[in-house]
Amino acid sequence: MSLHLLLLLLLLSLGAPSLLQASVHDYRSERFMSKGNAFVFHGGSEGIYSSSPSDNFSSDSDSLSSFIRFEKITFRRPEEASNTSSLPIHAVLFEVEDRENIGGSAYGGQRAVCCTSDLAKLGVCSHGEIIHHPSSKDSSWPQVFGVSFVENDLSATLLTRSIQITRTGMYNLYFIHCDPALKDLVVEGKTIWKNPGGYLPGRMAPLMYFYGFMSLAFVLLGVFWFSQCARFWREVLPLQNCVTLVITLGMCEMALWYFDYAEFNETGVRPTVITVWAVTFGSIKRTCARVIILMVSMGYGVVRPTLGGFTSKVIMLGVTFFAASETLELLENVGAVSDFSGKARLFLVLPVAVLDAFFIIWIFKSLSATFKKLQTRRLLVKLDVYRKFTNALAVAILVSVGWICYELYFKSKDVYNEHWQNAWIIPAFWQLLSFSLLIVICSLWAPSQNSTRYAFSGSSGDSSGEFEKDDYTLTLIKPSPVPSHEAKSVSEARSLPDQEDAEEDLEEDKRE
Repeated sequence: MSLHLLLLLLLLSLGAPSLLQASVHDYRSERFMSKGNAFVFHGGSEGIYSSSPSDNFSSDSDSLSSFIRFEKITFRRPEEASNTSSLPIHAVLFEVEDRENIGGSAYGGQRAVCCTSDLAKLGVCSHGEIIHHPSSKDSSWPQVFGVSFVENDLSATLLTRSIQITRTGMYNLYFIHCDPALKDLVVEGKTIWKNPGGYLPGRMAPLMYFYGFMSLAFVLLGVFWFSQCARFWREVLPLQNCVTLVITLGMCEMALWYFDYAEFNETGVRPTVITVWAVTFGSIKRTCARVIILMVSMGYGVVRPTLGGFTSKVIMLGVTFFAASETLELLENVGAVSDFSGKARLFLVLPVAVLDAFFIIWIFKSLSATFKKLQTRRLLVKLDVYRKFTNALAVAILVSVGWICYELYFKSKDVYNEHWQNAWIIPAFWQLLSFSLLIVICSLWAPSQNSTRYAFSGSSGDSSGEFEKDDYTLTLIKPSPVPSHEAKSVSEARSLPDQEDAEEDLEEDKRE
C-alpha cells in the first residue's frame, strides 16, 4: 500500500490531468496561456459520433442525442484589472477538419488567431475578435460565442447552452481572448460531452465492448484450466500454480476495466477507485507474466529446482517493472478524458520499453542455456516442449516489433487525432497478443496425468527417475540389446553426466 500511495503522489507531481475527471470536463481556476497574439485555454478534445438533427433538441430530455453542454462557465479577473470593460472572451468549438478555418494572416504573413490591425483595415474582421471562417460542410460551424467584462465586474459568465453534434468527428474546444489586460484571467465551470450511446469519449466507447468480450474469454480459459487443476490436483506443479495466478489476475483485470468503462459511460464521471484497481491488477498481471516466462526460460522446475543466485535479481527486475508500468498506466488512465495523451507520457514510456527489452534479452539468453542442458541430458520430451514455447515466444516478439512500427507510423500520420475511431485497436491488440501467448503456455503446460514427467527430479541419480526413463526411450534409433555383463558399465556411464549436472545445479543453489 505504501508503494501504491507513493506512485499516486508521483502521478500528481508529474502534472497528470486530475482536474478532468470524466466526459464532464471540470475547470477549476484554470489559467490561460499566451499563444502568438492570443491567450488560450484548452477546454477538451473528444471524438463524438453524430446524432440525427432535431428542431426541438434538448440535452435534458433526448438521451440518444450527441451534444456538448456548457454549464456555469465563469471567467474571473483580478481586482486591479476591473476598472475598465474588456474585449470578449470567446468559446471556440470546431471539428478537427475545420482547423484551418480558425485564424488568418494579412498579405500571406504570420498566421494569427486574434484580428490584427492590418486585417481590420482590410475589413476581414473587427479588432480584438477571433478570426474564423464558415466550414464548407456546415456554415454554422465553427461555433464561436463569448462574453465580455463590464466596468467594475470581477466575473463574467457564459449563458448555459447545449450544442447538438450532427456530424461525426474529433471536436476541440478552446477558450480564447485577445485582451492583454486579462493576462491573469482564470476560468471555472464545466462542459459535458455526450455520445449517442453514453458519456464515454468516442475513442474509448469500443473498448467497453472489447473488455466485455475479453472477460468472457478469460472465464472460458479459467474454466478449462481450473477444471484440469481440479481433475489432476495431485500432479499440479509449482509452475502451473503460477499460471493459475496469471489467469486469475487477468480475469480480475478484464472485469474491472469493463465495469470502469460501463460506469463512466453511464454517469459521465470516471470511477477513480475502479480505474486505479484495474490499472494495478493489470500491472501485477504483466509483471507476473514476464517473471514467469523468465523463470520457465531459466528451466525452473524442469532442469533446476530453484533459481539459485538469480532469485534476488529476478525479484528486483520484477519490482522495478511493476513500478514503471504502474506509474505509466496511472498517468494514462486515471483522470484521462480527452482523446489524446499528454507529453508527460513520453518520459514514462521509455523506462517500460527498456525494462521490456531487458526481459527479452535475458529470456532468450536463458532459453539458450536451458536448451543446451536438455540436449546434453537427452531429455527429448522436455526439449520438444521448450522448442514449441520458444517458437511461440519468437513469433510474439516479431509480431510485437511489427506492431510497434505500425503504431509509430499511425501516430506520426495522425497528428490531429483524425483517425480516432480506430485508435482503440492499439491497446486492444496488446491485450489480444498477451492472451494468445497465455493460451499457448496453458496448452503446453496444462495439468494432466503425465505432468510429473516435465518436473525436475531432485535426486542425484536423476536418470533412475521415471520421467528420465521416458525421455531416454524417445530416441530416433532403436537401441540394441545390451549384454548382461555390459549393463552395469553402461548404466554408470549414463549416470556420470547426470551427476555432474546435479552438482552444477547444487552449486548454483548455494550462491543464493
